[in-house]
Amino acid sequence: MTDETKYPLNLPETSFPMRGDLAKREPGWLKAWQDKKLYQRIRKARQGKQKFILHDGPPYANGDIHIGHAVNKILKDIIVKSKTLSGFDAPYVPGWDCHGLPIELMVEKQHGKNIDPARFRELCREYAKEQIERQKKDFIRLGVLGDWDHPYLTMDFKTEADIMRALGEIYQNGYLYQGSKPVHWCVDCGSALAEAEVEYEDVNSPAIDVGFRFVDNAALSAVFDTPLDGEVYAVIWTTTPWTLPANQAVTVHPELDYDVIRTSKGLVVLAHALAEATLKRYGEEDATTLGSCKGASLMGFMLQHPFDNRQVPVITGEHVTTDAGTGLVHTAAAHGNDDWLVMRAHYPNEKPLVLIGGDGKFFTSDLVELEAIRGLNRQEANKVILAKLQENGVLFASARLNHSFPHCWRHKTPLMQLATHQWFIGMNAQDKTGTSLREHANQAVDATEFFPTWGRARLEAMIKNRPDWCVSRQRNWGVPMPLFVHKETGELHPDTMGLLETVALQVEQQGVEAWFSLDGAAFLAQHAPDNAGQYKKVTDTLDVWFDSGATHAAVLKRREELRSPADLYLEGSDQHRGWFQSSLLTGCAIDGRAPYNALLTHGFVVDGAGHKMSKSKGNVVAPQKVMDTYGADILRLWVASTDYSGELTISDEILKRVAEGYRRIRNTLRFLLANLADFDASKDLLPVDQWLEIDRYALVLTTQLQESIVKDYDKYEFHLAVQKFVGFCSEDLGGFYLDILKDRLYTTGASSHARRAAQSALYHITHGLMRLMAPILSFTADEIWQTLGLSADDSVFEEEWYTLPAHGMSDEDIRAWGDITQVRSLANKAIEEKRAAGLVGSSLQSELDIYADGAVHASLARLGDDLRFVLITSRATLHLRQGGPVEIQVAPSAHAKCDRCWHYRADVGAHAEHPTLCGRCVSNLFGAGEPRQHA
Repeated sequence: MTDETKYPLNLPETSFPMRGDLAKREPGWLKAWQDKKLYQRIRKARQGKQKFILHDGPPYANGDIHIGHAVNKILKDIIVKSKTLSGFDAPYVPGWDCHGLPIELMVEKQHGKNIDPARFRELCREYAKEQIERQKKDFIRLGVLGDWDHPYLTMDFKTEADIMRALGEIYQNGYLYQGSKPVHWCVDCGSALAEAEVEYEDVNSPAIDVGFRFVDNAALSAVFDTPLDGEVYAVIWTTTPWTLPANQAVTVHPELDYDVIRTSKGLVVLAHALAEATLKRYGEEDATTLGSCKGASLMGFMLQHPFDNRQVPVITGEHVTTDAGTGLVHTAAAHGNDDWLVMRAHYPNEKPLVLIGGDGKFFTSDLVELEAIRGLNRQEANKVILAKLQENGVLFASARLNHSFPHCWRHKTPLMQLATHQWFIGMNAQDKTGTSLREHANQAVDATEFFPTWGRARLEAMIKNRPDWCVSRQRNWGVPMPLFVHKETGELHPDTMGLLETVALQVEQQGVEAWFSLDGAAFLAQHAPDNAGQYKKVTDTLDVWFDSGATHAAVLKRREELRSPADLYLEGSDQHRGWFQSSLLTGCAIDGRAPYNALLTHGFVVDGAGHKMSKSKGNVVAPQKVMDTYGADILRLWVASTDYSGELTISDEILKRVAEGYRRIRNTLRFLLANLADFDASKDLLPVDQWLEIDRYALVLTTQLQESIVKDYDKYEFHLAVQKFVGFCSEDLGGFYLDILKDRLYTTGASSHARRAAQSALYHITHGLMRLMAPILSFTADEIWQTLGLSADDSVFEEEWYTLPAHGMSDEDIRAWGDITQVRSLANKAIEEKRAAGLVGSSLQSELDIYADGAVHASLARLGDDLRFVLITSRATLHLRQGGPVEIQVAPSAHAKCDRCWHYRADVGAHAEHPTLCGRCVSNLFGAGEPRQHA
């Protein structure tokens, strides 16, 4: 018979493996979740509880998910699960954005162009459906629990109809109008773009100074109070020469000072603040200022267009600055929002002069004499225009300038501001209360909570200065604008709301094809026969940002398990100009408030060197590969442990470190589970007042951890929760409590009070940790649930945070254990020094003499002989000293080592029948068992 058989220890045993092997095992757990309809079970368990609604910002149904998608969905899942564990009914309905140009382009790529429009839309719908299934599979693999069988899709017939109804409510509240106004236009898309579809890149453009000759010198001389002989030019500066044919005015600031200056080029009018820099640019060293006036005095003067036989006025505008240029602004209402606004303020009946088509090619009108630009694009027209200006002697300066310019986010090509006939939601339009949409939006931002707080300033700035929202598009695949307008006046039909609802009911049954295939004349003859012949059907579709922005109306308000406003919207930082803003504007336009109470913003993912992910750089980290290599829980742990308020850094090296952190967590939980293998809570669980004091102190630490981590979850500070959880596992448990506990668990009687007290503490700690980790390490938490032998039909996700029993320790007791842990650290350091010198081997070979003053001495003295178990030494003798720091003397034990517990004790061999055992092992195996009071 071996010593191990003759003198057995209570060695840990568990089916919870040291290696998680997550990549292979997670799909099995996932299938079990699906088989038992876990999401539906959670909904049933939370029925009747207070709701928490996180509304899913819909990813676009095109392409496989990338690491940014994974971050987004994992963060949402952590929040939903943590709220569920907090007792909320927190349904999660995932969604997809299904309309728009990217899908059209993919269908054209696969099937070619010139497809019948109805068939084209059918192909778009089929493509989107395929993409959704691909993405859904990966989202589910991440461990995200949600109503995957019933997601919301913006192409669902009912949702398309409700998006239309949302447009109707906005019209009814007075915010929708049509007009010819400059919008971002992409020649390649053949459509207007939303602000969120615009990127800014540097371009190199011609920067020119152009003279507009004043027509009335006599009146101008009076304004400047000086005789002006010869031609006088109002000089503008522009980087878009191609817009000069559409010029309709020159704008000055009413409060700025303007000088008339004699130069070698003639008399020029410049803003005083910019005159010196401008003249230097012209190479003018001997210029003379003849007179000055305020910009307001120039109002109404007529100027000769630099190459057309027409005159344009000087007008005033607050948007004129002295940042660059001349202080006089070339104004083309067709090509700039400020230009459009200032022209409308001065000449409300004058239409923008549009001379370029949606294809980017010029056509001409009676007003424009530069016939040579017909059929040219912008770059080609620039050359012709510069040559004509040079020929006419009005090109005062020409250079090249690198500057930021709007580009299409899809085609990466420069955009143009172009006045086209579109539908707008007016930021300054007022509802029946006299409140503008901008005012509603500003108030809504004030009422919103932001995580992190800097999101408020970003959204505020965008709302403050944003132009009216162009919501119409000239696309095939989208939600149509179900409107009828007067053939001559363009006014909306007087029964717009009634007709819209009739159309919406048909769309609910047939989808958007119900509108596209609608015979407008026949429809009006049936539903509005009195004036049917006077109205025509609108052919525009809605901006896809309207689709997703209106999901609060089309989804949150329509699904029984949801509600509007949502408690939280969560997306990447780019969505301040995208979904956050489109949702805010539609919410304010419909309900006068935001459709959310709080916004959470996460940063973008970059590689280990801080570089943006790029296929060309070869630094893309695919979530699918991470899951196949490490498992989804490692990816989830990386997301949770990273401060998402800034950039999230990922690399193979970082993932290896995360995996190592996971291993420490797993090993800790494995120890807990292994030492509960023979523990039956129904029979063996002891009340806290029967535990040893160190067990109660471990319960104190667990209680403090749980309270702190739950607060971190509530504040969405998951990286702090992970830091605390890992620290607790490695330090409070691994480095302290469990390290001390091993002796009692392994060496005392299997069913002894001392061991059952330890196991009772471990039971509660394990249940607490399992729930705390569940929102992040979901698969591992479920594995722990199974290992604990809990009901296979139930799951940790149906539970709430664990109710830890009251520890019953006083503040003085807790303070005393704080002293004990500090002395333990000192003892470990002193022992390590002796070990390094070769004087002792293990800490159990050490014998300690500890000298401490009154307060610390009292804390240590309460442990009595149990002090040696806390310090994991064979002897620890406490001595009282007056004042001074704690002093610890370490000496190697002169006694024999017990073969069973490895303590060095004087009584080893005292029992003739068991010559290799110490007295307490003999008692634990064959007698009444050793008494343990504290540890």
